[in-house]
Amino acid sequence: MDIPDVLLIEPRVFEDSRGYFFESFNEASWKEHCGFVPKFVQDNESMSHKGVLRGLHFQAPPHAQAKLVRVIRGAVYDVAVDLRIGSPTYGKWCAAELSAHNKRQLYIPEGFAHGFLVLEDSSIFSYKCSDLYHRESEGAIKWDDPELGIQWPEKSPLISDKDRLHASPFNSFESPFT
Repeated sequence: MDIPDVLLIEPRVFEDSRGYFFESFNEASWKEHCGFVPKFVQDNESMSHKGVLRGLHFQAPPHAQAKLVRVIRGAVYDVAVDLRIGSPTYGKWCAAELSAHNKRQLYIPEGFAHGFLVLEDSSIFSYKCSDLYHRESEGAIKWDDPELGIQWPEKSPLISDKDRLHASPFNSFESPFT
């Protein structure tokens, strides 16, 4: 990944004539490969249709969330934007295609906005969070902000009224992450 703190995880998948098996999270293996173990307290799942864009969302401290995300069915273009003031990658973004087929996962640490564009109909997206949802701490950055220059594969996605009306432009955003 272009941002070192965002980790693309490619699990070892065991396939045979019956199907497949893989460990979507293993604490000991994570510590061995990444040098730390995230604490997850909430799992979420969403189903979205092709062309839906969710994001770019974050939760501010003290309820900031790290996420481990993956796709159970379908495919998404997943994006993380660094919101950490003072970070050498502040305002930069990275992306990966996650799908049921490739079984990739993305670890997004605290201090990042996160969003995804659904590439296949009825995609199911799953994510582990390091803190519980806290409505008063949620925020959003405009998904199509020209200052960020995110290269979304869809130029006219379906977005929620909440994201369209309440997301901040990046240049007027005051990051709570230091």
